[in-house]
Amino acid sequence: MIQHNSADAYAPGEIAERVETAGVTKAKLATIPTLVLAVLAGAFIAFGAMLYVVVTTNSGLGFGPERLLGGVAFSLGLILVLVGGAELFTGNSLIVFAWADRKITGKSLLRNWGLVYLGNFIGATAIAVMVHWSGISNLADGAVGATVVRIAEGKLALAPIEAFVRGILCNVLVCLAVWLCFAAHSVAGKILAILFPISGFVALGFEHSVANMYLIPAGWLAGSELVTMAGYGANLLIVTIGNVIGGGLLVALVYWLVYRKDRQPG
Repeated sequence: MIQHNSADAYAPGEIAERVETAGVTKAKLATIPTLVLAVLAGAFIAFGAMLYVVVTTNSGLGFGPERLLGGVAFSLGLILVLVGGAELFTGNSLIVFAWADRKITGKSLLRNWGLVYLGNFIGATAIAVMVHWSGISNLADGAVGATVVRIAEGKLALAPIEAFVRGILCNVLVCLAVWLCFAAHSVAGKILAILFPISGFVALGFEHSVANMYLIPAGWLAGSELVTMAGYGANLLIVTIGNVIGGGLLVALVYWLVYRKDRQPG
């Protein structure tokens, strides 16, 4: 057992233990609580994506500053998930750490991912429908709707390899944000840990499967004629696989190789 350091943040080895413990807890959580928390997470990410669309519409800030502003706005979603408590598919890629350490079974891991993915889809889609009914797309004389249409069509226009690699890179940053949150002792520390990695992945144009569960249907509901169910399904599949590789292999498994128990003294 790594001894706790009373400094401002948990040490990396302590973070690893906390991530593993959280992974075991998540994998053992009952079906209904898991599903409900996953629906909430899907809705929370949709709120962040919605705010991103609104603040980048007609901003006039220029390419880089506008995307950075959008990234800060999107961070709302991850703050709600990680501080408020919810089950997000992309962040739950870190459960691979507990699986690699043989604290949970592969069946438990896949069960959690399946339930959480379903719940995220329900939550994000529900918010897309509610946003459509609310008339938010008509704000700024319809410019908000035009923005979400452009975003959705841009996602479906990506080549498969582009969507795949952007999905990998996205969840590297998302899972690093979650990892850093486990270093924090306070809510303010968690928010700060979230802000830079999440703003980064959004500004850089990476692909987040749960955000796409909101943005692509929202674009279709706002009037896009180029968004199709086939294109939406293909995007989700490719980006999801990329997200799993980025978070599960390049973050969780890499950190497990460094901090696995058989390398700990004593």
